[in-house]
Amino acid sequence: MQSLVVGLGRAGAGLHLPVLAKARSCEPQLFGAQDVVACDPRRRPPHRPGLVTTPSIAAAAGALDPARTVVHVCTPPTDRHAVITELAELGFRNLIVEKPLASDADDLARIIRVRRKHRLHIEVVEPWLTSSLTGRLVGLTRSGLFGAPKSISIVQNKPRFRRSFAAPGHPTAFDVELPHGVALALRLAGAARVTHAVGTDLEVDGQFSPRMGGASIRLRHNSGVRTEISSDLTCPVRERRITIEFAHGSAVGHFAVSDDDDHSQLTLRANGRSEHQVLRDDSLTGWMIQAYRKFQAGGEQTRGFNFAAEVVQLLSVAKNICAEPVVPGPRPRTGHATVGHAG
Repeated sequence: MQSLVVGLGRAGAGLHLPVLAKARSCEPQLFGAQDVVACDPRRRPPHRPGLVTTPSIAAAAGALDPARTVVHVCTPPTDRHAVITELAELGFRNLIVEKPLASDADDLARIIRVRRKHRLHIEVVEPWLTSSLTGRLVGLTRSGLFGAPKSISIVQNKPRFRRSFAAPGHPTAFDVELPHGVALALRLAGAARVTHAVGTDLEVDGQFSPRMGGASIRLRHNSGVRTEISSDLTCPVRERRITIEFAHGSAVGHFAVSDDDDHSQLTLRANGRSEHQVLRDDSLTGWMIQAYRKFQAGGEQTRGFNFAAEVVQLLSVAKNICAEPVVPGPRPRTGHATVGHAG
């Protein structure tokens, strides 16, 4: 199958292109020998072997067979509906869309209508769901080895000053890391509702980016499990950690914090004993190969899309809770400040 990457920012050029190269070398019969095509009117990418660039989506469509092409939509969340609509009208049907699927519930409804009208097959990027670590955690929650899960804590921290100030492609901090955490929580503990949400602004040396300092959300799952997910985009260290407290033990997992390494770690504690494991976990490459296999198999795929839509709906509720007041107050002078919360 052929590949078209739309959007060459951090996600497109920094993640999808190198992961595609790795996946193509692992599964050449799945991807074929054609060059990858990419377009982004706002950026001119450096020359790469095996990459052909075009000035627009329409120009790319003229050089590709839409029926045999998988499109990677790597544009900011606020652009997703317009880009997906243009691709659908040009005949493309197989789409990989970066997380989150949409920026809010209204955009999600528009994308759902376009998907139904054009019978699109959309896979939303979620490598944590194919992670070796996630597989181990799912097995633990289902096995009953440590008893029933009681609570889940997910921490997703990293410094993100330059990108937040220079090119704020994400509307809020809820759209940066939390889609991974919410999806992971739903996979582990099932359907949930939002019980609490907090958002913070980002302000450093006179530069100000509303709602981009960090975010946290609490969920109450139908299963009774309680989850708290937090992300600090001003944190000096990178961390992607999950802690599950069971009735008779605990599990602490660390996902790889960047594309520099492909290993995760898991520590299990019970009855005064501790066991530590290091797992090979090239989850994004595995997720990409799995997605292309689904496209090759054909047929309508709804489960993954509906799951991604559920993540957007929960994040939309959280962002609505944290909406700024109608009458603006004085801008905080601290490094970052809470803009809203609900209990």
